[in-house]
Amino acid sequence: MNDSDATVKLVVDGHEIQAKPGEMIIAAAEKAGVLIPRFCYHPRLEPVGVCRMCLVEVKGPRGFSLQPACYLPVAEGMEVVTNSDKAKKAQDGVLEYLLANHPLDCPVCDKGGECPLQDQTFVYGPGESRFVEEKRHYPKPIPISKLVYLDRERCIQCDRCTRFADDVAGEALINFIGRGGSIQVNTFPDKPFSSYFSGNTVQICPVGALTATPYRFKARPWDLEQVESTCVGCSVGCQIVVQSSENELVRYLGLDSEAVNHSWLCDKGRFGFESVNSSDRLGTPTIRNGTAAKEASWTEAMAKLAEPLNRARKRPESIAIIGGAHLANEDLYVWSKLAKSIFGTDSVDAQLGDGLDPRLLTRTNRATIADAVGAEVLVLLSGDIREELPVLFLRLREAAISSGLKIVELTHAATSLTPNAAASIVVSPGQVEATVRSLVEQSGQEPSDPSIAVAKAIIAGADPNRIVVLAGRMNQAGSSLDQERAIATLIDAKPGSKLLSGLRRANVNGAIDMGFVPGHLPGRCALTEGSKELIDAWKQVPTQIGRSTPEILAAAANGEIDVLFLIGADPISDAPDPELSERALAKVGTVVSVETLPNASTRFASIILPAAAFTERMGSTTNVESRISLLGQKLVSFGLSRPEWMIAVEIAAAIGEDLGFESMHDVWRELSVVSPLHRGLSLQALGSPGTREGVLVPVRRSRVSIASNRSLDPVATPGIISVEHSGPPSSSGTGRGSDAYPGIEANASAVESVDSRISGDLLDLLATPNEVAPIGSGDLVPVLRRRLFDGGTMLVRSKNLTELAPAPRVTVGGSTAASMGFAAGSKVTLSNGTSELPDLELVVDRGVADGVVVVDLDGESGLTRRVIQGENLRLTIKLESV
Repeated sequence: MNDSDATVKLVVDGHEIQAKPGEMIIAAAEKAGVLIPRFCYHPRLEPVGVCRMCLVEVKGPRGFSLQPACYLPVAEGMEVVTNSDKAKKAQDGVLEYLLANHPLDCPVCDKGGECPLQDQTFVYGPGESRFVEEKRHYPKPIPISKLVYLDRERCIQCDRCTRFADDVAGEALINFIGRGGSIQVNTFPDKPFSSYFSGNTVQICPVGALTATPYRFKARPWDLEQVESTCVGCSVGCQIVVQSSENELVRYLGLDSEAVNHSWLCDKGRFGFESVNSSDRLGTPTIRNGTAAKEASWTEAMAKLAEPLNRARKRPESIAIIGGAHLANEDLYVWSKLAKSIFGTDSVDAQLGDGLDPRLLTRTNRATIADAVGAEVLVLLSGDIREELPVLFLRLREAAISSGLKIVELTHAATSLTPNAAASIVVSPGQVEATVRSLVEQSGQEPSDPSIAVAKAIIAGADPNRIVVLAGRMNQAGSSLDQERAIATLIDAKPGSKLLSGLRRANVNGAIDMGFVPGHLPGRCALTEGSKELIDAWKQVPTQIGRSTPEILAAAANGEIDVLFLIGADPISDAPDPELSERALAKVGTVVSVETLPNASTRFASIILPAAAFTERMGSTTNVESRISLLGQKLVSFGLSRPEWMIAVEIAAAIGEDLGFESMHDVWRELSVVSPLHRGLSLQALGSPGTREGVLVPVRRSRVSIASNRSLDPVATPGIISVEHSGPPSSSGTGRGSDAYPGIEANASAVESVDSRISGDLLDLLATPNEVAPIGSGDLVPVLRRRLFDGGTMLVRSKNLTELAPAPRVTVGGSTAASMGFAAGSKVTLSNGTSELPDLELVVDRGVADGVVVVDLDGESGLTRRVIQGENLRLTIKLESV
C-alpha cells in the first residue's frame, strides 16, 4: 500500500472515522460530516490555534481534556468529543470574550450577512452579553493601501491575514502590534500594504476588519447573484466566483481549486472587473469615413465591410488578423476557420510579437502545474513570474519552501523567485543558449561561474522525467530566438522532461491549440497535418505559412495588406514597434476592430464592432497547462455587443459564406471531431460536476481528477453564497482513469496523434540565430519587462487599479552604475540615439547583468516601446541636471 493510501482510525462523537496520518482533527471531523466551529483555521494556511474556538475534548492518559482541533493531528485510536457540555461552554466563552469589544455595527458592516462571527454567535454563542463597560474604540476605517481598509475595532486577532501575507505571499507587510488588550493588526509606519495579493486577506477575513475599496457599501449578500467562472487576467486560469447586483459586477472571489489557484487571486484579477462596468464600453457598431465616425446598425456595418473584404479575397495574402489571445476557445476556433478556410489566409497571430515560437508548445511534452510543483527540478526561462503569472508564483514559491522543489533560474535580472532558487544564473541577452549548453554538455572542466556549477550539478543529478521547464518570454525587447533555442536545447538534452507554458496573455495557449497562429491548424497540427475530418469540414486550408504580427505590420506599412482585423488587440500599445503599428494602420484600406473598450488602435479603425465581455457570454478558456475550464455568463451583453464567434459568423454571412454555426454547441460538435486534441469534448461535458476544475487535454487514461466530497467551508471562504463542492481534496477523494471526467472518453488514437508530433529534435525546427552585435563603450543592452499593473487598457478602465500602475523606471547593476557614476534614485534620460525617454528613476540592483539596463513596460502610453524597438539595440543613459 502506498503511503498516500495509509489511514488511521479514530472515534468522533461516538462514530468511527478514517483520516490520513498527520491530518488535523478539525479537517478529519469535517469530512465525516462534523463541523467544528473555527476562526483562525484555514485549510490553505498553517495552523496556529490562536482563536480557541475549535476547542474539543480529546481523551488522553488522564481522561478527556480540551484541545484545539485545528492544531492537534489525528492518531490511531484517538477519541474526540465535539459536542460535550464542556466543549460547548468553552466555545460560548470564547465568543463572549470576542464580543466584549466587538462593535455592534452589523447593519453597516460590509461583512453583515456573510460573517462567520455573526453566524457562529447565533449557533454557539451566548444569547446576551454580561459586559456593560464601554467598548474599545479606534479611528476607523484607515486605508492601509489603495485597495484595502482596516477597521481595528472589528479585528478578532485570528492571524489569517498576517499568515497569508508572510507564509503564502512572502510579504510580511501586515502584522500584530501592541500587547494584551491593545493588540491590533496594522502595517509598518513606512511601508503601506502594497502587495499584489492584498485582496486575499479581505476574502479570508472572518469579520469586517478588512474590506475592499471596490466593494465597500456596494451590496448585501442577499442582493447578489453569482456564477462560477475562470479569471482571464492572465493565463493561469484561476477559478473564481463572479457576483453581480442589478446587472452590474460587484465582486470576484477566489474559488478553491486544488489543481490551479488554491482559492488565491492576484489583485489585478480580483478587481479588474471594474473595466467591464466602465462607461467607456463600446456598445454600438461604428463606421468611420475619413475623420467622421457615426454609429450604425449591425446590418450597416456588415454591408460596409462586405465590399472591401470580397475584393481582398481575390488575394488572400492581403487579409490578416492580429489578436485573439483574449478570446474564448469557441471564438478562436470560429475565427480560425473563417480566416484559414473562408478567407484563405494564414496571416493570423494571437501573439503580438511578445510570445515564443508556437512549435515549442505544440511539439513538446506539456506539464501541468501539479507537475511543476511536484518536480525535482524546475528550470525557469521566463520573465518575473510574480509580475506575469502571479498565482503560479505563489504555487512555485510554496513548493520551493515546503516541498523541496529545486528552482534553477536563468534570468537577465533578479526576479521574485530568486530568493527561493537553488541556483540563479544572471545572463546577458543573446547568451542564454550558450549558458544552457554549458549546463547540459559534459566539458570535463569546472565552470568558472559558481552558480552555473551548482545548476549543472542539480540538473545532472535529477531524474529527466522530473524536470520541468517553465518557458515564457525573458525579454520583451528584440528577438526571442536565442531563448527559444535555449529551451529547445534543454528539452532535447533531457528526454522525458516537460514544458510548462509561461506565456502570459489570457488565452494565448488556447489560441495556439485552435490554430490561431501562423503555420498551424486546430489540434496543434501544422498546415500539412490537418485531419481528414478537418479537411472535410473546412474544404480548404492555406498551403503557405502566413505572417506573424511584426511581419503583418511591416507588410501593412508597405501597402500589402488591404483588410486588417484587430480582434481584442491594440498593436500600437502592445506590439514591439508602436511607430510601425501607426504607419501600418494608417496605410491599410480597411481596419476592422472587434473590441470591448476603445484603445490607441481603434482610432484607426474603419469599422468598430462591439464585443461582449467575458462575463457577458458563455465559453471556455485554456490555461498554461492545457486545462480547459468554463467562462460563466453573469450579465446581459452591454448595448448591442456580441460574442466574437457570433461576429465571425455574421462576417461570413455578409460575404455569402456559411460557417455552419448557430450556437456554441455547434462549434464544439465540429471541434471535437476535427481536432485530435479536443476529441470527445463538449460544453455539456465541460460543465459537469466531475469537471469542475476543468479538463486537461488531450484526455488521457492516466489523468486523475480529485473531487471534494464536502460542502464549501463558509468560514474558510466567506462570501461565496452557494457552491455545491469546493475546497481542498478530501481524504476520501478517489483517483480514477478516463471516467474521472464523466461523459468524456479517452481516445487512444487521438492521444497518439497528438503525441506523435512531439519532437525529439526540437532545436532542428528553429532558425539559426543572428550574430549578437558587440556592446560598445557606454552602451547598454535593453531588457524590457512587464509589470502586473502595467497601465494596459483594462487597468486604466478599472478606477481602483489605475493609480497602482507605477511610473516607468530603469534598473542597472551595481558595477554598471559605478562605472557610469550614477547613484540610486537619480533622474535619468534613456536614449537610443534618435528617441529619448526623460525623467526616469534609476534603480541599482546587484541582480542585473553587467551592461544591461532593465526598463519597465508602460502599457497603453507606449512610451518605452518608442525608445526600445528593433534587434541588437543599444541604449545610453544620461544623468539629468538637478
